[in-house]
Amino acid sequence: MKKYLSLFCLSFLFIFLVQFNALAQKINYAEVEATINNLVAKNKFSGVVLIAEKGKIKYKKANGLIEYVNQTPLQSSTIFELASVSKQFTAMTIMMLQEKGLLQYDELVEKYIDIPYKNITIRQLLTHTSGLPDYQAIMDAHWDKSKVANNKDIIAYLHKYAPPKFFEPGAQYLYSNTGFVILASITEKLSGRDFIEFCNTEIFNKLKMKSTAIRSLEEKAAIANFALGHVFVPERNAFIRADSFPSSNYTIWLGNRKGPGRISSTVEDLLKWDQALYTAKLVQPNTLAEAFTPMKLSTGKVSNYGFGWELIPQENIVWHNGDNPGYKTIIIRFLENRATLIILCNNATDEFESLTAALKKIILN
Repeated sequence: MKKYLSLFCLSFLFIFLVQFNALAQKINYAEVEATINNLVAKNKFSGVVLIAEKGKIKYKKANGLIEYVNQTPLQSSTIFELASVSKQFTAMTIMMLQEKGLLQYDELVEKYIDIPYKNITIRQLLTHTSGLPDYQAIMDAHWDKSKVANNKDIIAYLHKYAPPKFFEPGAQYLYSNTGFVILASITEKLSGRDFIEFCNTEIFNKLKMKSTAIRSLEEKAAIANFALGHVFVPERNAFIRADSFPSSNYTIWLGNRKGPGRISSTVEDLLKWDQALYTAKLVQPNTLAEAFTPMKLSTGKVSNYGFGWELIPQENIVWHNGDNPGYKTIIIRFLENRATLIILCNNATDEFESLTAALKKIILN
Protein backbone atom coordinates (compact mmCIF):
# COMPACT_ATOMS: atom_id res chain seq x y z
CA MET A 1 0.00 0.00 0.00
CA LYS A 2 2.83 2.37 0.91
CA LYS A 3 4.44 1.64 -2.45
CA TYR A 4 1.28 2.58 -4.37
CA LEU A 5 0.82 5.66 -2.17
CA SER A 6 4.37 6.77 -2.91
CA LEU A 7 3.83 6.25 -6.62
CA PHE A 8 0.57 8.21 -6.43
CA CYS A 9 2.29 11.08 -4.59
CA LEU A 10 5.12 11.15 -7.11
CA SER A 11 2.65 11.14 -9.99
CA PHE A 12 0.64 13.94 -8.43
CA LEU A 13 3.83 15.95 -7.81
CA PHE A 14 4.93 15.44 -11.41
CA ILE A 15 1.57 16.59 -12.78
CA PHE A 16 1.58 19.59 -10.44
CA LEU A 17 5.07 20.62 -11.49
CA VAL A 18 4.21 20.27 -15.18
CA GLN A 19 1.08 22.36 -14.73
CA PHE A 20 2.92 24.93 -12.60
CA ASN A 21 5.66 25.19 -15.21
CA ALA A 22 3.06 25.64 -17.92
CA LEU A 23 1.40 28.40 -15.92
CA ALA A 24 4.77 30.08 -15.36
CA GLN A 25 5.51 30.21 -19.10
CA LYS A 26 3.09 33.01 -19.83
CA ILE A 27 5.04 35.10 -22.30
CA ASN A 28 3.73 34.49 -25.80
CA TYR A 29 6.82 34.88 -27.97
CA ALA A 30 4.88 34.26 -31.18
CA GLU A 31 2.87 37.36 -30.29
CA VAL A 32 6.08 39.26 -29.54
CA GLU A 33 7.43 38.33 -32.98
CA ALA A 34 4.19 39.25 -34.76
CA THR A 35 4.00 42.62 -32.98
CA ILE A 36 7.55 43.56 -34.00
CA ASN A 37 7.20 42.22 -37.56
CA ASN A 38 4.09 44.32 -38.08
CA LEU A 39 6.07 47.50 -37.46
CA VAL A 40 9.12 46.32 -39.41
CA ALA A 41 6.91 45.65 -42.46
CA LYS A 42 5.73 49.28 -42.32
CA ASN A 43 9.33 50.56 -41.89
CA LYS A 44 8.33 51.76 -38.43
CA PHE A 45 11.00 49.97 -36.42
CA SER A 46 14.73 49.52 -36.86
CA GLY A 47 16.43 48.08 -33.81
CA VAL A 48 17.10 45.18 -31.47
CA VAL A 49 14.69 43.67 -28.94
CA LEU A 50 15.72 41.38 -26.07
CA ILE A 51 13.47 39.67 -23.56
CA ALA A 52 14.94 37.62 -20.73
CA GLU A 53 13.43 35.58 -17.91
CA LYS A 54 15.54 35.23 -14.76
CA GLY A 55 18.58 36.27 -16.77
CA LYS A 56 18.05 33.69 -19.54
CA ILE A 57 17.58 35.19 -23.01
CA LYS A 58 14.25 34.00 -24.41
CA TYR A 59 13.98 36.39 -27.33
CA LYS A 60 16.66 38.39 -29.12
CA LYS A 61 16.33 39.72 -32.63
CA ALA A 62 17.61 42.55 -34.80
CA ASN A 63 15.48 44.14 -37.52
CA GLY A 64 16.41 47.04 -39.75
CA LEU A 65 19.57 48.83 -40.74
CA ILE A 66 22.70 50.26 -39.18
CA GLU A 67 22.82 52.81 -41.99
CA TYR A 68 20.04 53.39 -44.52
CA VAL A 69 22.13 54.60 -47.47
CA ASN A 70 24.39 51.53 -47.56
CA GLN A 71 21.59 49.22 -46.36
CA THR A 72 23.87 47.63 -43.75
CA PRO A 73 21.75 45.26 -41.65
CA LEU A 74 21.62 45.51 -37.88
CA GLN A 75 22.94 42.63 -35.78
CA SER A 76 21.85 41.62 -32.30
CA SER A 77 25.36 42.68 -31.19
CA THR A 78 25.08 46.18 -32.69
CA ILE A 79 25.98 49.08 -30.38
CA PHE A 80 23.40 51.83 -29.84
CA GLU A 81 23.41 55.23 -28.21
CA LEU A 82 21.48 54.78 -24.94
CA ALA A 83 20.57 58.45 -24.42
CA SER A 84 18.93 58.90 -20.98
CA VAL A 85 19.10 55.22 -20.10
CA SER A 86 22.63 56.37 -19.18
CA LYS A 87 21.26 58.14 -16.10
CA GLN A 88 21.00 54.93 -14.06
CA PHE A 89 24.77 54.48 -14.41
CA THR A 90 25.44 58.05 -13.28
CA ALA A 91 23.20 57.41 -10.27
CA MET A 92 25.16 54.24 -9.54
CA THR A 93 28.43 56.21 -9.32
CA ILE A 94 26.84 58.41 -6.65
CA MET A 95 25.55 55.37 -4.73
CA MET A 96 29.07 53.90 -4.81
CA LEU A 97 30.51 57.09 -3.36
CA GLN A 98 27.80 57.19 -0.69
CA GLU A 99 28.52 53.60 0.29
CA LYS A 100 32.19 54.51 0.69
CA GLY A 101 31.22 57.37 2.99
CA LEU A 102 32.40 60.09 0.60
CA LEU A 103 29.03 61.85 0.48
CA GLN A 104 25.53 61.84 1.94
CA TYR A 105 22.43 62.17 -0.20
CA ASP A 106 20.99 65.03 1.84
CA GLU A 107 24.14 67.15 1.70
CA LEU A 108 23.96 70.37 -0.29
CA VAL A 109 25.41 70.38 -3.79
CA GLU A 110 27.24 73.66 -3.07
CA LYS A 111 29.48 71.74 -0.65
CA TYR A 112 31.12 70.10 -3.68
CA ILE A 113 30.26 72.03 -6.86
CA ASP A 114 29.92 75.78 -7.25
CA ILE A 115 26.63 76.50 -9.00
CA PRO A 116 24.50 79.67 -8.84
CA TYR A 117 21.62 77.81 -7.16
CA LYS A 118 21.71 77.16 -3.43
CA ASN A 119 20.02 74.77 -0.99
CA ILE A 120 19.73 71.89 -3.46
CA THR A 121 20.61 68.43 -2.16
CA ILE A 122 22.27 65.56 -3.98
CA ARG A 123 19.09 63.52 -3.41
CA GLN A 124 17.08 66.20 -5.24
CA LEU A 125 19.46 65.97 -8.21
CA LEU A 126 19.05 62.19 -8.31
CA THR A 127 15.24 62.36 -8.19
CA HIS A 128 14.68 65.32 -10.55
CA THR A 129 13.22 67.45 -7.78
CA SER A 130 15.87 70.20 -7.78
CA GLY A 131 13.99 72.82 -9.83
CA LEU A 132 17.14 73.54 -11.84
CA PRO A 133 16.74 75.27 -15.23
CA ASP A 134 17.45 73.39 -18.45
CA TYR A 135 21.12 73.73 -19.36
CA GLN A 136 20.40 72.60 -22.92
CA ALA A 137 18.19 75.64 -23.57
CA ILE A 138 20.94 77.94 -22.28
CA MET A 139 23.60 76.30 -24.45
CA ASP A 140 21.32 76.24 -27.49
CA ALA A 141 20.75 79.98 -27.16
CA HIS A 142 24.33 81.06 -26.40
CA TRP A 143 26.90 78.35 -27.20
CA ASP A 144 29.09 78.51 -30.31
CA LYS A 145 27.98 75.30 -32.04
CA SER A 146 31.25 75.00 -33.96
CA LYS A 147 32.76 73.95 -30.60
CA VAL A 148 32.03 70.91 -28.42
CA ALA A 149 30.96 71.65 -24.84
CA ASN A 150 31.83 69.71 -21.68
CA ASN A 151 30.57 69.83 -18.08
CA LYS A 152 32.79 72.75 -17.12
CA ASP A 153 31.44 74.77 -20.06
CA ILE A 154 27.87 73.96 -19.05
CA ILE A 155 28.41 74.98 -15.42
CA ALA A 156 30.20 78.16 -16.58
CA TYR A 157 27.18 79.08 -18.72
CA LEU A 158 24.83 78.41 -15.80
CA HIS A 159 26.87 80.99 -13.88
CA LYS A 160 27.03 83.42 -16.80
CA TYR A 161 23.33 83.47 -17.65
CA ALA A 162 21.81 82.09 -14.41
CA PRO A 163 18.17 81.67 -15.45
CA PRO A 164 15.86 81.28 -12.45
CA LYS A 165 14.93 77.94 -10.91
CA PHE A 166 11.59 76.48 -11.97
CA PHE A 167 10.53 75.91 -8.35
CA GLU A 168 11.94 75.59 -4.87
CA PRO A 169 14.01 72.41 -4.39
CA GLY A 170 11.98 69.42 -3.28
CA ALA A 171 8.58 70.89 -4.15
CA GLN A 172 7.96 69.16 -7.49
CA TYR A 173 9.22 66.55 -9.93
CA LEU A 174 10.55 67.95 -13.22
CA TYR A 175 12.93 65.92 -15.36
CA SER A 176 16.34 67.62 -15.33
CA ASN A 177 19.34 66.81 -17.47
CA THR A 178 21.12 69.65 -15.67
CA GLY A 179 20.99 67.71 -12.42
CA PHE A 180 22.77 64.73 -13.93
CA VAL A 181 25.53 66.88 -15.43
CA ILE A 182 26.19 68.14 -11.90
CA LEU A 183 26.05 64.59 -10.46
CA ALA A 184 28.78 63.44 -12.85
CA SER A 185 30.87 66.45 -11.85
CA ILE A 186 30.39 65.53 -8.18
CA THR A 187 31.60 62.00 -8.95
CA GLU A 188 34.74 63.44 -10.54
CA LYS A 189 35.34 65.85 -7.65
CA LEU A 190 34.98 63.27 -4.88
CA SER A 191 36.68 60.34 -6.60
CA GLY A 192 39.51 62.42 -8.06
CA ARG A 193 38.96 60.50 -11.30
CA ASP A 194 37.60 61.25 -14.74
CA PHE A 195 33.94 60.21 -14.93
CA ILE A 196 34.53 58.07 -18.03
CA GLU A 197 37.42 56.21 -16.41
CA PHE A 198 35.37 55.74 -13.23
CA CYS A 199 32.46 54.18 -15.15
CA ASN A 200 34.79 51.98 -17.21
CA THR A 201 36.69 50.67 -14.18
CA GLU A 202 34.01 50.50 -11.52
CA ILE A 203 31.01 49.40 -13.60
CA PHE A 204 31.57 48.31 -17.21
CA ASN A 205 34.78 46.32 -16.67
CA LYS A 206 33.54 44.76 -13.43
CA LEU A 207 30.42 43.47 -15.18
CA LYS A 208 32.30 42.46 -18.36
CA MET A 209 30.21 44.87 -20.41
CA LYS A 210 32.77 44.75 -23.21
CA SER A 211 30.73 46.73 -25.76
CA THR A 212 29.74 49.52 -23.36
CA ALA A 213 31.52 52.86 -23.06
CA ILE A 214 31.17 56.64 -23.04
CA ARG A 215 32.53 57.28 -26.51
CA SER A 216 33.62 60.39 -28.36
CA LEU A 217 32.15 61.17 -31.78
CA GLU A 218 35.38 59.93 -33.36
CA GLU A 219 35.32 56.66 -31.42
CA LYS A 220 31.73 55.98 -32.49
CA ALA A 221 32.55 56.70 -36.13
CA ALA A 222 35.37 54.14 -36.00
CA ILE A 223 33.01 51.29 -35.02
CA ALA A 224 31.47 49.57 -38.04
CA ASN A 225 28.83 47.88 -35.89
CA PHE A 226 27.54 51.15 -34.36
CA ALA A 227 23.90 51.91 -35.18
CA LEU A 228 23.48 55.39 -36.63
CA GLY A 229 20.43 57.35 -35.54
CA HIS A 230 17.95 58.26 -38.29
CA VAL A 231 15.03 60.67 -38.48
CA PHE A 232 12.23 60.62 -41.05
CA VAL A 233 12.23 63.68 -43.31
CA PRO A 234 8.81 64.03 -44.99
CA GLU A 235 10.14 66.34 -47.71
CA ARG A 236 12.46 63.58 -48.88
CA ASN A 237 10.12 60.73 -47.88
CA ALA A 238 13.15 59.00 -46.39
CA PHE A 239 15.06 58.31 -43.19
CA ILE A 240 18.12 60.57 -43.00
CA ARG A 241 21.05 60.32 -40.60
CA ALA A 242 20.40 62.53 -37.58
CA ASP A 243 23.99 63.78 -37.65
CA SER A 244 23.28 65.31 -41.08
CA PHE A 245 21.85 68.29 -39.18
CA PRO A 246 24.67 69.35 -36.85
CA SER A 247 23.23 72.71 -35.77
CA SER A 248 20.05 71.07 -34.47
CA ASN A 249 21.78 67.93 -33.18
CA TYR A 250 22.80 68.69 -29.60
CA THR A 251 24.64 65.37 -29.33
CA ILE A 252 27.30 66.93 -31.57
CA TRP A 253 27.89 70.33 -29.93
CA LEU A 254 27.29 68.94 -26.44
CA GLY A 255 29.35 65.89 -27.33
CA ASN A 256 31.71 66.07 -24.33
CA ARG A 257 29.06 66.34 -21.61
CA LYS A 258 29.00 63.62 -18.96
CA GLY A 259 26.16 62.36 -16.78
CA PRO A 260 22.79 62.72 -18.53
CA GLY A 261 23.61 60.58 -21.60
CA ARG A 262 26.38 59.48 -24.00
CA ILE A 263 26.74 55.84 -22.90
CA SER A 264 26.51 53.42 -25.82
CA SER A 265 25.88 49.71 -25.41
CA THR A 266 24.22 46.51 -26.65
CA VAL A 267 21.18 44.59 -25.48
CA GLU A 268 23.30 41.79 -24.03
CA ASP A 269 25.53 44.18 -22.08
CA LEU A 270 22.41 45.83 -20.65
CA LEU A 271 21.19 42.41 -19.56
CA LYS A 272 24.47 41.94 -17.67
CA TRP A 273 23.78 45.27 -15.95
CA ASP A 274 20.21 44.22 -15.18
CA GLN A 275 21.32 40.94 -13.64
CA ALA A 276 24.07 42.60 -11.60
CA LEU A 277 21.39 44.67 -9.87
CA TYR A 278 20.06 41.46 -8.27
CA THR A 279 23.49 40.96 -6.65
CA ALA A 280 25.98 42.91 -4.52
CA LYS A 281 28.59 43.18 -7.30
CA LEU A 282 28.40 46.97 -7.37
CA VAL A 283 26.67 48.08 -4.16
CA GLN A 284 24.92 46.38 -1.28
CA PRO A 285 21.17 45.61 -1.57
CA ASN A 286 20.21 48.19 1.07
CA THR A 287 22.10 50.86 -0.89
CA LEU A 288 20.43 49.87 -4.16
CA ALA A 289 17.00 49.81 -2.51
CA GLU A 290 17.10 53.62 -2.31
CA ALA A 291 17.28 53.79 -6.10
CA PHE A 292 13.88 52.11 -6.27
CA THR A 293 12.26 54.16 -3.50
CA PRO A 294 9.72 56.92 -4.36
CA MET A 295 10.67 60.48 -3.43
CA LYS A 296 8.53 62.31 -0.88
CA LEU A 297 8.08 65.94 -1.91
CA SER A 298 7.95 68.89 0.47
CA THR A 299 4.22 69.17 -0.31
CA GLY A 300 3.62 65.68 1.09
CA LYS A 301 3.00 64.21 -2.34
CA VAL A 302 5.09 61.34 -3.70
CA SER A 303 7.09 61.26 -6.93
CA ASN A 304 7.68 57.85 -8.49
CA TYR A 305 11.22 58.50 -9.65
CA GLY A 306 14.08 57.01 -7.67
CA PHE A 307 17.79 57.36 -8.39
CA GLY A 308 17.98 57.15 -12.19
CA TRP A 309 14.90 54.92 -12.44
CA GLU A 310 11.21 55.50 -13.15
CA LEU A 311 9.08 53.48 -10.72
CA ILE A 312 5.73 51.71 -11.07
CA PRO A 313 5.29 50.45 -7.49
CA GLN A 314 1.86 48.86 -8.05
CA GLU A 315 3.34 46.61 -10.76
CA ASN A 316 6.77 46.16 -9.11
CA ILE A 317 8.42 47.53 -12.22
CA VAL A 318 11.40 49.87 -12.62
CA TRP A 319 12.33 51.30 -15.99
CA HIS A 320 13.92 54.13 -17.93
CA ASN A 321 13.81 55.30 -21.50
CA GLY A 322 16.09 57.41 -23.65
CA ASP A 323 15.55 59.75 -26.57
CA ASN A 324 18.32 61.27 -28.70
CA PRO A 325 18.07 62.52 -32.29
CA GLY A 326 17.45 59.31 -34.26
CA TYR A 327 17.40 57.01 -31.22
CA LYS A 328 14.78 55.70 -28.80
CA THR A 329 15.74 53.22 -26.09
CA ILE A 330 14.21 51.57 -23.04
CA ILE A 331 14.96 49.02 -20.33
CA ILE A 332 12.10 47.63 -18.23
CA ARG A 333 12.77 45.38 -15.23
CA PHE A 334 9.81 43.29 -14.02
CA LEU A 335 11.06 42.65 -10.49
CA GLU A 336 8.37 40.20 -9.38
CA ASN A 337 9.13 37.54 -11.99
CA ARG A 338 12.63 38.85 -12.87
CA ALA A 339 11.81 39.39 -16.52
CA THR A 340 13.64 42.02 -18.56
CA LEU A 341 12.65 43.92 -21.70
CA ILE A 342 15.29 45.92 -23.61
CA ILE A 343 14.56 47.79 -26.83
CA LEU A 344 17.21 49.78 -28.71
CA CYS A 345 15.95 51.64 -31.78
CA ASN A 346 17.75 53.79 -34.36
CA ASN A 347 14.93 55.15 -36.50
CA ALA A 348 13.06 56.88 -33.65
CA THR A 349 9.56 56.64 -35.10
CA ASP A 350 6.40 57.64 -33.26
CA GLU A 351 5.46 53.94 -33.02
CA PHE A 352 8.15 53.23 -30.42
CA GLU A 353 5.91 53.95 -27.44
CA SER A 354 3.11 51.76 -28.79
CA LEU A 355 5.60 48.93 -29.40
CA THR A 356 6.87 49.24 -25.84
CA ALA A 357 3.35 49.22 -24.43
CA ALA A 358 2.39 46.17 -26.50
CA LEU A 359 5.44 44.14 -25.46
CA LYS A 360 5.01 45.13 -21.83
CA LYS A 361 1.40 43.95 -21.96
CA ILE A 362 2.45 40.60 -23.44
CA ILE A 363 5.04 40.09 -20.69
CA LEU A 364 2.58 41.02 -17.95
CA ASN A 365 -0.23 38.88 -19.39
